[in-house]
This record gives sequence, structure tokens and C-alpha cells, in this order.
Amino acid sequence: MITPGKSGSRHQPKGLPVLFEDRDVIVIVKPFGLLTIGTDQDKTRTVHAILNDYVRKGNPKSRHRAYVVHRLDRDTSGVLIFAKSEQAKQTLQENWSHTEKKYLAIVHGRPLPPSGSISSYLAENGALRVFSTPDPAKGKLAETEYSTLREAKGLTLLSINLLTGRKHQIRVHLADKGYPVAGDKKYGKPADGYPWLALHAQSLTFTQPVTGERLTFSTPVPDYFVKLVGK
Repeated sequence: MITPGKSGSRHQPKGLPVLFEDRDVIVIVKPFGLLTIGTDQDKTRTVHAILNDYVRKGNPKSRHRAYVVHRLDRDTSGVLIFAKSEQAKQTLQENWSHTEKKYLAIVHGRPLPPSGSISSYLAENGALRVFSTPDPAKGKLAETEYSTLREAKGLTLLSINLLTGRKHQIRVHLADKGYPVAGDKKYGKPADGYPWLALHAQSLTFTQPVTGERLTFSTPVPDYFVKLVGK
């Protein structure tokens, strides 16, 4: 039986709104500035740690845990799925190519054409910077679809359909085309005056790993986006 997470329950993951929860998965909204999972370089508080505490209901000896299915960059907000068992995690990851991933991005300039697709092979250098390469032997195929929703103040709000899920894919593809994401210090304009990365995982559609039901979860347009380009 599928039951939504109840915001009024005693135990809630701190700072992580629960969109949905059943026996197999938890779907939450990740805020800007929080790592999905810790790294060797950064072991600060993460979404994974918060959800582990949540599923254990505060009992550190509990065998329950949250399993990472996919990640969002620290500076990207939006819908994120965690599994509640190793089997659910494996099933979700094995079927990840069938997951529909929709993003919102605010970019500098006016993309031409206003709608289209971007395809390249992505690789990563020793400085952990992702880049496009024409050589399929050196990178993994990445495909991104985009369409223009609104233009304002030299910025453009885009709807993004992520056909693959490579690291930093959207940011690199849009920067390659000359339309970097506002606030992107790594691939965009380092001093563009925008304090936060304007990239948001708006919705996810996936197959529930046990019941086989097709589920869709979405979030409203972030307030930060409204401030930049209006409603």
C-alpha cells in the first residue's frame, strides 16, 4: 500500500520536504547548497545523512537506512529519490534510462533556436571539470533537450528534458552553446552577480520498484527563479 509522507508526523527529515514515501522509496525536495552524499573532500551534513537518521527514527542502532539512487549537485535544488532497501535501489538504477527527468534553468542570453537538442560526449579531467569531446572513446554520450519558456532582463527560462544523466550535463551543454546557467561559478561567468545556481530539478517520473506503478512528482517554480524572470 502506498502512503504519502505526512508533514505533521513526529519524525521528519530536517529541512527536506517529503513529497512521497512508501515501504520502498522516499521522494524529497533537496534545497540549494546541500550535498546529496559526502565525498572524500567534503564530509559535511548531507541529504543522505539526514535521511538515514529519518528512516532510523533517531535510533542509531537501527538497521534501516536510505540508499542513494541518483544525485543532484550541491547547488542544484529539486526532486530527489532515495530507496529504502538495496533491492529497490538496484531496480530503480537498472531502469533509470526509463526515468523522465525535467529541469528548469535560467541562462544568460537568448538561445537560438529557442527549442532544440544538444548532444556530445562528456569526459572529466583531473581537476574534476567536465567537458565535451568529439571522441566517443574518451567520453560518455550525453543528450539534452531544451525549450524556451520566458525571456526577461537578458535572461531566459528554459525547460530541460534530460535524456541522459551525466555529471554536470546541463551546465556543460548550455555553456558550450554560449548560454551558461546564471550563477554557475564553474562553467559560466564567475562574477555574474547571481548568488545561486539557477538550476532546479522540477519533476521526476519513475516506475515504483516493487508495484510497477508509474509515479510522477513535481515541485513549484522556486521563488529565486520568479525573482529573476517573473511568474
